[in-house]
Amino acid sequence: MESLSKVQLFFLTFCTSLILTTIHAQTLQTYLVQLHPHGITTSMFTSKIKWHLSFLQQTISSDDHPSSRLLYSYRSAMDGFAARLTESELEYLQNLPDVISIWPDRQVQIQTTYSYKFLGLNPARESGWYQSGFGRGTIIGVLDTGVWPESPSFNDHGMPPIPKKWKGICQSGQAFNSSNCNRKLIGARYFTKGHLAVSPSRIPEYLSARDSSGHGTHTSSTAGGVPVPMASVFGYAAGVARGMAPGAHIAVYKVCWFNGCYNSDIMAAMDMAIRDGVDILSLSLGGFPVPLFDDSIAIGSFRAMEHGISVICAAGNNGPTEMSVANEAPWINTVGASTLDRKFPAIVHLGNGKILYGESMYPFNKLMSIGKELELVYLNDGDTESQFCLRGSLPRDKVKGKMVVCDRGVNGRAEKGQVVKEAGGAAMILANTEINLAEDSVDVHFLPATLVDFDESITLKAYINSTKRPLASIEFGGTVIGESRAPAVARFSSRGPSFSNPSILKPDVIAPGVNIIAAWPQNLGPTGLPEDTRRVNFSVMSGTSMSCPHVSGIAALIHSAHPRWTPAAIKSAIMTTAEVTDHTGRPILDEDKPATAFALGAGHVNPKRALNPGLIYDIRPNDYINHLCSIGYKSSEIFSITHRNVSCHEIMKMNRGFSLNYPSMSVMFKHGMRRKMFIRRVTNVGSPNSIYSVEVMEPEGVKVIVKPKRLVFKQMNQSLSYKVWFISRKKVKKGAEMMNFAEGSLTWIHSQNGSYRVRSPIAVTWKSK
Repeated sequence: MESLSKVQLFFLTFCTSLILTTIHAQTLQTYLVQLHPHGITTSMFTSKIKWHLSFLQQTISSDDHPSSRLLYSYRSAMDGFAARLTESELEYLQNLPDVISIWPDRQVQIQTTYSYKFLGLNPARESGWYQSGFGRGTIIGVLDTGVWPESPSFNDHGMPPIPKKWKGICQSGQAFNSSNCNRKLIGARYFTKGHLAVSPSRIPEYLSARDSSGHGTHTSSTAGGVPVPMASVFGYAAGVARGMAPGAHIAVYKVCWFNGCYNSDIMAAMDMAIRDGVDILSLSLGGFPVPLFDDSIAIGSFRAMEHGISVICAAGNNGPTEMSVANEAPWINTVGASTLDRKFPAIVHLGNGKILYGESMYPFNKLMSIGKELELVYLNDGDTESQFCLRGSLPRDKVKGKMVVCDRGVNGRAEKGQVVKEAGGAAMILANTEINLAEDSVDVHFLPATLVDFDESITLKAYINSTKRPLASIEFGGTVIGESRAPAVARFSSRGPSFSNPSILKPDVIAPGVNIIAAWPQNLGPTGLPEDTRRVNFSVMSGTSMSCPHVSGIAALIHSAHPRWTPAAIKSAIMTTAEVTDHTGRPILDEDKPATAFALGAGHVNPKRALNPGLIYDIRPNDYINHLCSIGYKSSEIFSITHRNVSCHEIMKMNRGFSLNYPSMSVMFKHGMRRKMFIRRVTNVGSPNSIYSVEVMEPEGVKVIVKPKRLVFKQMNQSLSYKVWFISRKKVKKGAEMMNFAEGSLTWIHSQNGSYRVRSPIAVTWKSK
């Protein structure tokens, strides 16, 4: 999200001007150290922290006390600790008994009034909200930038008591104390040690769980905010704002600061959240894909899953690049982003009579919705800084009183408007480039402004070049609903196939992530920029960061309705009921083409159907271990992820032909391979005495055989297995560089109740190497 990265950039620039630290501190780096949970040395100590300190006591070569180097002691999300070490100390520590692995601390980045209606949730008695009790009794833990507790979305009027199992706290800090928590916002903690180890100077924001950037407040309220009537952003998107699970409780874990989020802090928060008693963990965080044994979120979420906690993560904003999807672990629900059918038109009228479609949330006066005609200027004569409207790049004599065209990219979208305004410009047209094409993330601009897509920008620039005095005006059209195809895949949403684990189709699903309206801190302007003195209770953001809490809230609804379901069962319900058609009944689009499974996973979430899916694909923790063995992970790597000592040789001998009981199917044919067989097991959670028949849409070039073709269930919670053979009709040419893809689906349809359609997408890849 460009507008948020702008805030981070501002603070980063501020920090680099400070004296960093002493020479001694510069030689230190933060590492996460993983220990054997049943190590030979652990019994010698009365507590985990004493055991962890003993490693540092043996290792540290300076006069530093071991406790001064220890940042965190982990015992739930992982056995181990985070500490500051020199290179020579690291080498020594690696050779000590019980040390499994050590990896350097890494930085990852953070990735409404209408979306609940768009997803079919409404307060009517027959709706999914009533079936689930609005998520009551469920606790959603949100790892993010904190929370603005005074937001009306966190009011606890009508909320049930705090669940007895809750063991968390409301941690006091700067401008935040225990009275800021209530029956809605039941817990708040903050984690700074990993961040401070890298940026030891004072943090230029609240040193507490209070949100300074808006991101965490926005995501928390999207997941579980209470109904807020008459919500809007300066009149745009007016309506009742609600989270996906308005009856659920929220616990906030602040792990992200002005320059990002560090794995050591994230691991500490997951470690604590497991002990606190959350039911759902929502992480709108991530970077680029890394192997699971080197991924702290994958490791921490495995332990959370073992404790019955559903972990929902953002897929990342690196689309449309292939193999860019983050958070690939099969025990994580990985969420991509989709669009809504809500638009905020801001039409450009050119002096030659042509009209360009744009979008904006600039607060306009309805009596004067059409701005006056202004001269257009686009400064692209070799100066790319002016082209992108970077700070200090616009000469006042060239832009004063004019409508300035700014190319999108490099700096934040809203910041460009601020730059134009400071230079004396009267209005702005933000022009998408070839990278963004038709992607339409809107902003609450400082001055009259609109965003046009790439095709419109070509027309705009051609007009500017065709006349000596180009003119334009902007007409603001407010909020328009239902006049565009949706959902569609957001262009920025990260795509599969999975980089480290192509046997699992990722992302799992998509959910609303473009122009989402949700709660906002009352000390921030809607753009999040320091210069923005306007104040709002709600603002707009786009990103898979926004998609993730939608699914976290839906998972909370399912958990509330089915408290004994495992995280895998909840994920299965969300995936097998997802939609692959938009609201017009046609295929969901990705730009102007039907979206592939690598863009939308199983499809677009449908909360009402997910609450009553008919059948579920369940997975036990041991099954994930078998899966890791089956895709070639070493025993030592599996131990790093799962803390389980296993022999893959023995496991594979006992589980010949094993395939993970995943709700989607990813088939890879390598050179010389023509046939693959999967075994799947479904559990009846719909109605007793149910008969399901299979319907297959074969991927092009693949014959699919399913046995049996009918599943006859006599009772509830009964499980039945079936086998699927995939037979390739084409050969993979040896040495061919290209990968070929095809896709289809396998759906179990209830013979009496047509609403039970349990669909699994099939993605097939032919790979020569």
